[in-house]
Amino acid sequence: MPEMPEVETIARGLEPRIRNRVIGSYEVLRPALLRNTSPADMARVCGEKVLAVRRRGKMLLIDVSGNRSLVFHLKMTGQIALAVKPAPIDKHVHFVLDFRDAGPRLLFRDVRKFGFLCCLETSSADRSPVLGNLGLEPLDAGFQAFCGVFKKRTGRLKSLLLNQRLLAGIGNIYADEILFRARLHPLSAASALKPGDFKRLRDSTREVLSEAVKRRGSTIRDYLDSDGRPGDFQDFHRVYGREGEPCAVCGSRVRRIRVGGRSTF
Repeated sequence: MPEMPEVETIARGLEPRIRNRVIGSYEVLRPALLRNTSPADMARVCGEKVLAVRRRGKMLLIDVSGNRSLVFHLKMTGQIALAVKPAPIDKHVHFVLDFRDAGPRLLFRDVRKFGFLCCLETSSADRSPVLGNLGLEPLDAGFQAFCGVFKKRTGRLKSLLLNQRLLAGIGNIYADEILFRARLHPLSAASALKPGDFKRLRDSTREVLSEAVKRRGSTIRDYLDSDGRPGDFQDFHRVYGREGEPCAVCGSRVRRIRVGGRSTF
């Protein structure tokens, strides 16, 4: 599933290419793609100008004039791409957004069909059922706020990092990389953390996510950015997906265990 660095990469790639463009029309090729959104809601974006492209957690938002926002969740295999008209559309493309100019159109492609799209009022989007339950943005949270996510909680560190109600955007790949660099075991209880542990955890979170964004995310299977390019950060993973390989620090073999049903390295 595309996580915070992948969605941030897509947003940064799209923003300069669609900002200030006026939406001409759209086509929903798979009606189940829409969530809590009617055709009338979608029709309101036609004729409106793109004001911004941004990310919240693992979701991509396209804000347009008229107080509307298109919210995409890529889930497991979703991809957002720009394609020159009239490029052929394959069977896995479920949404097409055309602009009034002659520039490229926006496509939403999803092989597994788990992704969704909704159209919300921009002014209340952050309070909606889709976005309202998301926790802190890990790169924006101050030290005290970040620590507050874990203090007085008895859950395992890996499970807490994956809880989108606490920290928004971290998934399985980056949770493993963060904990490894912080020298914290994924099964450790948050309540057992000491002041030095909190500092290492926060520093590691910022370091891993910032580096992953710089390297345009991790391509394990399906992820591509808006220009169809894979990310590079998978080449710099220290533990994720490296079962049986020598540890970059001590040389012993990387092990894989299960935490909350998820492979954990």
